[in-house]
Amino acid sequence: MLSTRGIIQRLLTNLGSAREVDQYLRQYGSVDAARFALIKVGGAVVKDDLANLASALSFLNQVGLTPIVIHGAGEQLDEALKQEGIESTRKDGMRITTPQILEIARRVFQKVNLQLVEELESLGTRARPITSGVFEAEVMAEGTYGLVGEVTEIHLEQVDSAIRSGHIPILACLGETESGQILNINADVAASELAVAVQPHKIVFLTPTGGLLDDKNRVIPAINLTEDYDNLMAQKWVSGGMRVKLMEIKELLDRLPDTTSVSITSPDHLAKELFTHQGSGTLVRMGEQVRLFTSFDDVDTARLKTLLETCFGRPLAPDYFETKELDRLYLTDSHRATAIITCEHSPLHPGAGEGPRARGNVLGPDIPYLDKFAVTLEAQGQGLGASLWGRMRREVPRLYWRSRSGNPINPWYFLQAGGCFRSDKWVVFWYGLDSYDEIRDCVERALALPATFMEQAVAT
Repeated sequence: MLSTRGIIQRLLTNLGSAREVDQYLRQYGSVDAARFALIKVGGAVVKDDLANLASALSFLNQVGLTPIVIHGAGEQLDEALKQEGIESTRKDGMRITTPQILEIARRVFQKVNLQLVEELESLGTRARPITSGVFEAEVMAEGTYGLVGEVTEIHLEQVDSAIRSGHIPILACLGETESGQILNINADVAASELAVAVQPHKIVFLTPTGGLLDDKNRVIPAINLTEDYDNLMAQKWVSGGMRVKLMEIKELLDRLPDTTSVSITSPDHLAKELFTHQGSGTLVRMGEQVRLFTSFDDVDTARLKTLLETCFGRPLAPDYFETKELDRLYLTDSHRATAIITCEHSPLHPGAGEGPRARGNVLGPDIPYLDKFAVTLEAQGQGLGASLWGRMRREVPRLYWRSRSGNPINPWYFLQAGGCFRSDKWVVFWYGLDSYDEIRDCVERALALPATFMEQAVAT
């Protein structure tokens, strides 16, 4: 009979491959129990999605992982103040907290904390309410914000005790001064300071939106801050709360080890975000630089060959780097992700061999061809492939490529492409192409290209 852990592992394979699930379980299992994950829950999630939230946290507990949970209660406090007829104002995003508001906030935070604890206990998951004693604070500009606390020290004794005894610690964002004065602490600030003290492997923000949204209201799957931050902050649609959130996450990750990541997702997609490469939400890491090269001579081709053969599972043609005419090559610093874009001359372009800028006829210059896109399994889970693709998409406005019909990455390619053509063996994708003649030319060229990987020898 399967153990509970075995059942959970089998269920997880419905979200992703068994290989992915095993990779993440081993990865998380190697982390100190008290450092697995810090999960920050907004008050709106507790209010509107409590059942899914408790179910997701119980799921982690049953597979042997114990997160530290800290919650806000902003919406609940707004409702309580409205019922009491008390006006609440904000300055610089902070609620101005009078003694009267603080007393109501204390009751609201304790109530929300117990709601989550009791919901978990009803599912058979042990949880411990912790509403004081963790955040030591001092008053932040009392004349401006009232009884709002600025965290000065974190005390983890209660948190560690809960985890040792098999309980999920559920923290409210209330602090105290040395003299015992209770203070209201912004939930995001409290979560960030707690993260710096705990240094968890994962930091998760559970929100109703399930991630950071782009200009078309779609969840951004991954953000590599080293590569993407400046470009994102330059976008007009990155404003208001999203802009502040990006700045806060970058400031937080600047204070933590490079291996730490932040995930923004919803409770019902938490398992998929944690245990699959594709995820379901926004994964944010400090990441690494994506380098641009225009010649193979400037690249460590031995390492690049290893990356390609590891990802494709077949040996690269011996003369690949000598025979391919490179347009540009993107490569991450760790050599775990690459995009190789080549100049593949169309039969309609008689200028082959005259250099990429000299060719052309009625269809114009040759369109760049994505010859290789390779990302290791580990890098897929860290969002490096999405970051590299985003850089390439910004700098190469027109592109075409082919993929074998059974390639498991094809569903993702369909989402990235502007169009495609299927044959028995290949699917040809493209974006940025509008002319029928150009598309036909690119499809014919792609289908005619020789293989660049050797067939594996068959053992006899």
